[in-house]
Amino acid sequence: MNDLVIRNLDEGVIESLQRSALLHGRSLEDELREIVTQAARRPFTPQERRAFADSIRARARNPQQTDSLEMLREDRDR
Repeated sequence: MNDLVIRNLDEGVIESLQRSALLHGRSLEDELREIVTQAARRPFTPQERRAFADSIRARARNPQQTDSLEMLREDRDR
């Protein structure tokens, strides 16, 4: 399992997380682990999926394309 370090959190955020941990009967570390796990398991919204697809599309603009038909012919000729 890996470690995760989060620096420079606002003191108010830390206090809020400590209260939440106390409310749930957990340590602060366990509370944070649960919050992060739940966030990671949350399914993407349609808007998030669109944004992700758009980011991939933007990175793939004008890629150097290989003609698959040409590759098939070369392979066949070998």
